[in-house]
Amino acid sequence: MTANPGEAITEPEGGPARHIPVLLREVIDALEPSEGKIILDGTFGAGGYSSALLDAGATIIALDRDPNAISAGQALVEHYAGKLSLVAAQFSDLAQHAPAEGLDGVVLDIGVSSMQIDEADRGFSFQRNGPLDMRMSRSGVSAADVVNRAKVSDLTRIFGFLGEEKHSGRIARAIEKRRVSEPFATTRDLANLIETVNPRKAKDKIHPATRVFQALRIFVNDELAELAQALFAAEQALKPGGRLVVVTFHSLEDRIVKQFFADRSGKVSGSRHLPMVEAKPATFEPLGKGVVHASEAEAEINPRARSAKLRAGLRTQSAPRAADMSIFDLPDLASLAKMGA
Repeated sequence: MTANPGEAITEPEGGPARHIPVLLREVIDALEPSEGKIILDGTFGAGGYSSALLDAGATIIALDRDPNAISAGQALVEHYAGKLSLVAAQFSDLAQHAPAEGLDGVVLDIGVSSMQIDEADRGFSFQRNGPLDMRMSRSGVSAADVVNRAKVSDLTRIFGFLGEEKHSGRIARAIEKRRVSEPFATTRDLANLIETVNPRKAKDKIHPATRVFQALRIFVNDELAELAQALFAAEQALKPGGRLVVVTFHSLEDRIVKQFFADRSGKVSGSRHLPMVEAKPATFEPLGKGVVHASEAEAEINPRARSAKLRAGLRTQSAPRAADMSIFDLPDLASLAKMGA
């Protein structure tokens, strides 16, 4: 799988335009918030989507696994007095926080937030030297644990699949050689090593470490499996007529969302040489004309919007189906998390 040109995974993801929610107008149009509707914002962040939805009259249940986001969001909770509930939770668990009658909408903005990138002590950015951490929830295995303890073969798989890094093997071997004498502790330390192995060329638009940092962040936070589980959870939690809106920034994420909606639309894929496959009831109908991109004007103002893609679906009357991770064709990287960190 190759990222589209310009979709890349550049270091300024989240960009200098801090606190600007991407595709805000398009998200609001897709969700159609109004008085009496209950919408779950699974990726609260700085509260951009939640605030706009609240201003449109909806009641919001917002989730975030970052304790910093929960703390910073208390001012909004007070401001909207009873209309906003802010919960420390992963969005894969969103069904547990939905009302019994179901949700009218779910919105997910996938990826690291600009706030996390801006804070050096979170370790997401090599442009701001800090501890090699990258944990959104501030718990569990850190990026330093992975870099210093994982096998070369595992690092190669992580960098190659999750970062789409074509020099993954060479970088992994260089990491193994260096960490014997001195473990990696900071973001700049790792970035410098990668740049030594894969020097930056004048024509390169992104730093050589960008894809490795993306891969580590996705792995440390189990982001692809989280997204897949969140889509299944939204299917469970949305009432008939409810709307699911997902904004992604990388081809890996967008592919998962696209595969989910294709599978849940009731379409049957098969071959004339194989037995007929029984069509399954559609649990979602497509909203809009497919994928939505940011306008040139928005991308100019907010660089994070350049690679953004929005996909949306309308929940049907059909009962939710069982969660089936096989529809996403993801490699099994889960076992790597048990590396003794």
